[in-house]
Amino acid sequence: MSRTAAPASEASARRGDSNKVRAPDTRPEPGSSARGAVALAIVAALLLILPWVIGNEFYVNMASQVLIYALFALSINMMLGFGGMVSLGHAGYLGIAGYACILATTAGYDQLTAAIFALVVSTAAAAFFGVLSLRAPGLGFIMITLALGQIVWGVAYRANDLTGGDNGIRYPARPMPFGIDIRDAPSFYYFTLIVFAIALFCIWRFSRSPFGASLKGTRDQPRRMRMLGHNVWLIRLITFVMAGFWASVASILYVYYNLFLSPHAISLQQSAEILLMAILGGASSLTGPIVGAAIITLVKNVVSTYVERWNTLLGLIFVVVIVFMPYGLVPGCTQLWRRLRRRFEGTKASKAEPAQ
Repeated sequence: MSRTAAPASEASARRGDSNKVRAPDTRPEPGSSARGAVALAIVAALLLILPWVIGNEFYVNMASQVLIYALFALSINMMLGFGGMVSLGHAGYLGIAGYACILATTAGYDQLTAAIFALVVSTAAAAFFGVLSLRAPGLGFIMITLALGQIVWGVAYRANDLTGGDNGIRYPARPMPFGIDIRDAPSFYYFTLIVFAIALFCIWRFSRSPFGASLKGTRDQPRRMRMLGHNVWLIRLITFVMAGFWASVASILYVYYNLFLSPHAISLQQSAEILLMAILGGASSLTGPIVGAAIITLVKNVVSTYVERWNTLLGLIFVVVIVFMPYGLVPGCTQLWRRLRRRFEGTKASKAEPAQ
């Protein structure tokens, strides 16, 4: 008897599946929520006691810097990981929000008003940039974001009377929220940690919301989403603006940390590093950009004091991760752990079987 042929749709689906790059399996395993809650509690406790564990003021400042860049990476990951939009101009928000905050403060406004003003201006700029960038898909989108970022850099570099040009401009002093002095390293670390925790919770809720699900749908099947009645362009624009807002929050923290801003901080290299932080850790996960930001920041600021060719080391890390873990460190390590645990459980079960 001849076997019944598979339906044409099923056969074509199989052929299509064979030509696609499969995404990592991110489905939760039984008991994963409980393990995740325990891991979250442990990480939170470690972050709270970190200044006492480290002790050294340099490394406490380094921890604050890691949190700031992690927020930058999380903001760009809203576009990259959830929306499939690659931006090479994300550092432009650092220039817009940072210079707006400094100029408003030096003009005589209080620091809270200056920060709110900077957030409004930078978020409005993100909306304008999104309208321009989303006119072109794919490579065109990347090139437009690159051009917009370079325009912001060029204005900051040439407007000597406004931004100080290549010499940069200083911020008067760190703020005192609710009368609390955050000028020392541990106090500023806790201030940054609180802001980062709020931002992380909001971005996590964004990723788990119906809007986040619709964004992932526009990333994977934009035509199908249009047929279902979704406004793909508007969903991407709202995501673009939200990513710009959180990047602006990170920009203000950056200014508070360094008390200085120059065009070098908003260059193309800065945008590329923020993008690579998300890719290195894993853009398909929420914790991936945080891990990527920690690795790149520590290599740049700590390992570089011991290794002269630290750029080569960083490039080697990227090559190894892309070759062996193409989805990033966090998804790759998660898949490796699941594979090893299943193999261990299978070996344990085979030994437990009674001999026949």
